[in-house]
Amino acid sequence: MAYLQITLQVDPAHRAAAAGVYEKYKQPFLDTAPGALSKELLVRDEDVQVLHGFRSVADARTYLASELFTRDVVGGLAPLMEADPDVRVYDTV
Repeated sequence: MAYLQITLQVDPAHRAAAAGVYEKYKQPFLDTAPGALSKELLVRDEDVQVLHGFRSVADARTYLASELFTRDVVGGLAPLMEADPDVRVYDTV
C-alpha cells in the first residue's frame, strides 16, 4: 500500500470552499483513479491535508499526472491556496 499526502496552506476563511472541492472530487477519485483505496481530509489550525490511499506508489504517481488531479482538483484549489502544496508519496513496508 502507498499513501499520497498533500498539505495545503489555506486561509481559514477559505476552508469551507476547499472542503467543497474535496467532496466534489472524492467519489470520482475513488471510482476512476487506478489503485485508489481511500481519501481523507485532515484539518489542523496550521493547514489542511488530503491523505490518499493507493495499492502502489506507481498508482499514486499516475494520479498526480491525471487530468482529474491536474485540471479538476488543482484547478479548484489553486485560487484558495496561499502557497504551493507540499506533495509527498509514501510506501508502506
